[in-house]
Amino acid sequence: MTVTESTPRPDGKDRYTISEVAAFTGLTAHTLRWYERIGLMPHVDRSHTGQRRFTNRDLDWLELVGKLRLTGMPVAGMVRYAELVRQGEHTFGERQQLLQDTRRDVRARISELQDALSVLDYKINYYAGAGAAPCAPEGATS
Repeated sequence: MTVTESTPRPDGKDRYTISEVAAFTGLTAHTLRWYERIGLMPHVDRSHTGQRRFTNRDLDWLELVGKLRLTGMPVAGMVRYAELVRQGEHTFGERQQLLQDTRRDVRARISELQDALSVLDYKINYYAGAGAAPCAPEGATS
């Protein structure tokens, strides 16, 4: 699953070591191993020496996981989503519901942040105007 249009890949190849993926994604090797251990990452291939070999598909998945993290989705929800993906197409409805629930939560957070931004804008404008005129004590107009 590609989340964005052709994300550039390091050196244009399709096999990456854990250190290359860490450098490319900004995640630590520890985090990548943890993602795999808890079932958030699909099976990662290994070289003949046992080193993890990530693919472009793995990088696409990590990009999606990063977006889900930004939404505030709990790790358990992300793991559940990964399990549903591995189970196949018959889970489309459940996946859709999980994402719709997350979208609802994100929209609620955006609304809260817009309210907070309005308060900040008000205060900034208040202080910008305060330099030109005498102002009341802070507590009087907070």
